Amino acid sequence: MTRPRFEPSPCSSASEIPALASNWVPLISAPADFPHRNQYNSTLILRADILADTTVELPALIPTLEGIIPLRNIQRRLLPRRPGRDAALDQHCTFYGESDSVADTLVMTPVIPPGSSLPYYHPAVAHLAFRHIATSPPGLRIEVVPLPGDDSPIDPGSRLYRTGLSLLDTLHRYGWGTLTNYQKRVHHDCLVPREPYQDLYLVMRERFKGLVDTWVESTDPLKHVFEKDIGIATFLILLWKDTYPAPPASDVPPDEPWRGWGRPAGGFLDFGCGNGLLTHILLSCGYAGVGVDLRARTSWATYPSHTQAHLRVDAFDPRVLAVDTEPTFYTAPGQFVVANHADELTPWTPLLATRAQASGFLSIPCCAWMFDARFERGSDAVGGAKDGRELAALAETLNLGADSGNTSGYAQYRIWLAQLHEHCGWEIECEVLRIPSTRNWALVGRRRKGDEEEVQANIDAILQSVWERGIFKPRTPEGKAGKDH
Repeated sequence: MTRPRFEPSPCSSASEIPALASNWVPLISAPADFPHRNQYNSTLILRADILADTTVELPALIPTLEGIIPLRNIQRRLLPRRPGRDAALDQHCTFYGESDSVADTLVMTPVIPPGSSLPYYHPAVAHLAFRHIATSPPGLRIEVVPLPGDDSPIDPGSRLYRTGLSLLDTLHRYGWGTLTNYQKRVHHDCLVPREPYQDLYLVMRERFKGLVDTWVESTDPLKHVFEKDIGIATFLILLWKDTYPAPPASDVPPDEPWRGWGRPAGGFLDFGCGNGLLTHILLSCGYAGVGVDLRARTSWATYPSHTQAHLRVDAFDPRVLAVDTEPTFYTAPGQFVVANHADELTPWTPLLATRAQASGFLSIPCCAWMFDARFERGSDAVGGAKDGRELAALAETLNLGADSGNTSGYAQYRIWLAQLHEHCGWEIECEVLRIPSTRNWALVGRRRKGDEEEVQANIDAILQSVWERGIFKPRTPEGKAGKDH
């Protein structure tokens, strides 16, 4: 089924459908043959927390409408994405309909404290209504009650009209999805709940906002500082909180909000740390660890001495994983390995984590690499190939985001990695991170599984296969190779 075209039009004063009441102004309408559904629709809003939900003792603030009665009221709090700039706002969402009928009207009423004004992200109205109108064909209409004394324009070029257009478009898409039983294939917040993540992210964003002004890399600082590495650090801190026991209180500065939170006993290894920003953020938050990369980046010299002391230039050589060799690549028992868009290092991450007796790892794959070559679609799974149905079931179970045929090369690579991680003795979990990248799938290993002797034999077999092919050549560290870093 194809979604009908969204064809909005300004409401005419000559409409046969009267307004909700004499002080209401019809703004915009569109045909829609599907149920009514509400969502907030602003990139400036972080989320909406429900404060109350009732069908009795409805608040006096909600409006009286002609011919319909209030059936249910939900009070929620809109939380801004930039709390330093915009204020939070309480809002009543009231469903109206005829007695004992299905609600066909939703009215949103902001709660404006005396002496204050509406934040920028909310339309400048006292009430805003979504109406599902039983015409032929059925229609959707937005009506508003302007703020007292406000004579702002409502023509198609006005901000209020454009806001109504965006709201109606969102409603049209969600309504069609409800009608066609749309099922999300990508699910966020599987390992770390959304609300704690968003709340901590705002704390982290405020703490590290100064990094934008001192950014020396050629990449976009807003993307790397605010959206990517702060987001990944936030996810890791909350993941560790739920995975590991808390350290002695004396080990964490008293002013840190994560003072009593769990953390890996062996610290972290940022495996292929690149610009070192993630390492710097975690170290600055009081977490122990080290970042290692093939070469020093320009930004390393801009970090405080404590961070610079924990950044290393070195090249990974898989020979340290041989069974008769003690892993020496800056590893420690109980360590948590982070492979953040680590490219060629990505497939080596679970092997390193297993051989170094790590307590877990996070892998965010980007470019699709196998051990000594680019990944190709249809590559055999490590430890034995699976048929199409098994692969589809694995993708669905692990929230790998693959389509039903697993035809995407990146989807197949995620499945290949998941099987590799299990082959190395890890129970795999998957999370779709809230970072602005198409490469935002994260594979997490926190628990061991399988027979340990068999797992070690699996790794030996992988290493032997790599040596026999003779393709892999260890890289040479670039620059000072650890003399100053």
